[in-house]
Amino acid sequence: MRLARLGAPGAERPTVVVDGTHHDLRPVLDELGVTDVGPAFFAAGGLDRVAAAVEAGTLTKLVGAADLRVGAPLARPGKVVCIGVNYRDHAAESGMATPDEPVVFMKDPSTVVGPFDEVLVPVGSTKTDWEVELGAVIGRTARYLGSPDEARACVAGYVVSHDVSEREFQLERGGQWDKGKSCETFNPLGPELVTADEVGDPQALRLTLSVNDVLRQDGTTADMVFGVDHIVWYLSQFMVLEPGDLINTGTPAGVALGLPDKPYLRAGDVVELEITGLGRARQTFAQATR
Repeated sequence: MRLARLGAPGAERPTVVVDGTHHDLRPVLDELGVTDVGPAFFAAGGLDRVAAAVEAGTLTKLVGAADLRVGAPLARPGKVVCIGVNYRDHAAESGMATPDEPVVFMKDPSTVVGPFDEVLVPVGSTKTDWEVELGAVIGRTARYLGSPDEARACVAGYVVSHDVSEREFQLERGGQWDKGKSCETFNPLGPELVTADEVGDPQALRLTLSVNDVLRQDGTTADMVFGVDHIVWYLSQFMVLEPGDLINTGTPAGVALGLPDKPYLRAGDVVELEITGLGRARQTFAQATR
């Protein structure tokens, strides 16, 4: 299945996409006693209820869907957990050793915006960078999993995630990464959340990103140092992963930080992203003001 959320910020209407057509999920949400496709939806078994409604043919088309803004397919997650230096080629371009264990940092959930929304270059920024990533959405609680083999059942689905980063804030301003990752609008997400059963093997997906029509990133999740199953298992040893949490699983080579001329993003730049089977996203960057 493919879930989406359409409409103005704060007033998105959840949908399921069937044969390319958006169907209104609000009746299902009402039955579940939830208001959006977020943590409470997944905790209440929302995906199973949606699948049953699709199978029964009880959902109606969302009129005017084509004219609505595309929001993030996941309403504000409980937490956003990110994995750094998780592609071998990205580690090499960054001059970093391939890690022995996943590099973990957190990102403010309020950074999540729609896949076609404007992204703001922070005030004082000179090193805003791009990072296309496979996002994994947790569907059931993962706590002290016994092995990576148990992890796949905890993943609800996957999504195109843009882990925008400010490299000076991240690497030169105090020794921890969160400041360079949590600026407003720094996590465009979507266009659709595609359920795990439809995606199949998450380690067989191509990721691409272009800036102003110049291809900058072209990688595959097969190049991950730690695959999705390992990441979910590993994180569950240190924190409880809850339904509706988002995990950004790392980025392949081709970021501005790793390029000789360091072509960091400026207002007016356009970034386009795509992951096999998950859709395309496009963001225009603008300058933030005080």
